[in-house]
Amino acid sequence: MAKKKYYVVWEGKIRGIFDNWEECHDSVRAFPDAKYKSFPDKATAIDAYRKEYREFLGKNFNKKPVSEYQKRFSGKPYPETLSVDAACSGNPGKLEYRGVDTKSGIQIFRSKLYPLGTVNLGEFLALVHGIAYLKQKNSSIPIYSDSRTAMKWVRDKKIKTTLQRNSKTEELFHKIDRAIFWLENNSYPNKILKWETAIWGEIPADFGRK
Repeated sequence: MAKKKYYVVWEGKIRGIFDNWEECHDSVRAFPDAKYKSFPDKATAIDAYRKEYREFLGKNFNKKPVSEYQKRFSGKPYPETLSVDAACSGNPGKLEYRGVDTKSGIQIFRSKLYPLGTVNLGEFLALVHGIAYLKQKNSSIPIYSDSRTAMKWVRDKKIKTTLQRNSKTEELFHKIDRAIFWLENNSYPNKILKWETAIWGEIPADFGRK
């Protein structure tokens, strides 16, 4: 059974502490620049709510200890970058993705909520969306992703998924088709960098549900 979590909403339709994701999601969904994060217990959530959101940006309260090997490569992430991430309520499940400014945490773009998808597909779409957005802005800054699978799919310009294409997933697959077509017909200068979660905590674009 999954461990119970508590969700703090600093900025949303309803501010406060929630003991389930459904109520938290109702509060932050479609709210501009919503600020929220999950915590492993109620006491930590209460303490966090009394403080400011920026104090917890990128922190993971459930991460595994960092190994000595990892510590050797614990350099700080580049601040002038775009970070992307996806969230899935179940896998497969309801899917969305977004991109944020790594330094400030300000949301740059956010997808609609797809009724059925997988985390890997969301991470892939987030990366392509981010690349296309930066090309449109004539920006050469790097992009962070915490998904090696998504990074490989972007390099290969193709995906590998067991998710079935049907009436419930057709809109998502249409988006994927467009993303692949874009990769096949565009070049870009942006480096795609791996976000080292075990060292730096959650990527700034994280949805705060872990």
